[in-house]
Amino acid sequence: MKIVFMGTPDFSVPCLDALVKAGHEVAAVFTQPDKPKNRGHKLQMPPVKEYAVEHGIPVCQPLSLRGGEDADAAIAALWQLEPDCIVVVAYGQILPKSVLNIPKYGCINVHASLLPRYRGAAPIQRCIMNGETETGVTTMHMAEGLDTGDMILKEKTAITPDMTASRLHDILSAMGAKLIVQTLEMLEQGTAPRTPQTDDNTCYASMITKDDCRIDFTRSADTIYDHIRGLSTSPCAFTFLEGKRLKVYFAEKIQPTTSAPAGTVIGGDILCVACGEGALRLTDIQPEGGRRMTDSDFLRGRKIPTGTLLG
Repeated sequence: MKIVFMGTPDFSVPCLDALVKAGHEVAAVFTQPDKPKNRGHKLQMPPVKEYAVEHGIPVCQPLSLRGGEDADAAIAALWQLEPDCIVVVAYGQILPKSVLNIPKYGCINVHASLLPRYRGAAPIQRCIMNGETETGVTTMHMAEGLDTGDMILKEKTAITPDMTASRLHDILSAMGAKLIVQTLEMLEQGTAPRTPQTDDNTCYASMITKDDCRIDFTRSADTIYDHIRGLSTSPCAFTFLEGKRLKVYFAEKIQPTTSAPAGTVIGGDILCVACGEGALRLTDIQPEGGRRMTDSDFLRGRKIPTGTLLG
């Protein structure tokens, strides 16, 4: 099958690789423009572009597909390519109807949730932050709405109590790679199911903002624990210690007897913090301007008096 692949981050790369290895003709890759990174602001290619360049696949990086000269040129290029299918995996742009109608088999999306649950930009983080115990991957026919198209295939996986978003990301990425190959085989054979979505039991996984990352210690230890692992390792939950940002990559739930106010340090040689209900040990942290380390290593170099308030 002749394919145009649209994707941008690390999550997309295994799907692209699986299509190449399955023998599909990837005629072009569409991805987001290069962006400046780190202190030097040097332009860095998206992971999907890096893969495409290494494998000699033509790359197109329009600013938008929804209007302007850039979009017109990109859509004209798509018509010239005459793809049988456009595969979209975490591209980062909403496709207009003028693109959806181009391929013979339509535009097929790989989405990292069990639709119609967790439509939107951050399904991996949000499902863990909300304490879900199961998620998965869905392939679907793309429609004009946001993740609302008819579903094709689904595969489920458990979310274990200690699983971080980073770990779940890798599991779902590999799962999506397998599922997209199966989906395209079924499309070619005319056996692909087409299940309309309903709005029953749906929810929206909005993009993660900086405000989402700040820890609110007035909530229960269970809720904060899920919040921390749902943001690990990126963009990472944080709090403030004596006015400086303290990133928290992981924590452990503990059950001390304390009447200390939420956010109060109650540990000695370990960094334990009182929550609205229960308490947490912040086991894996990174102080502002420092390296990532255990709480024990952090406290060996800096004493935090009991009663110190984080927030």
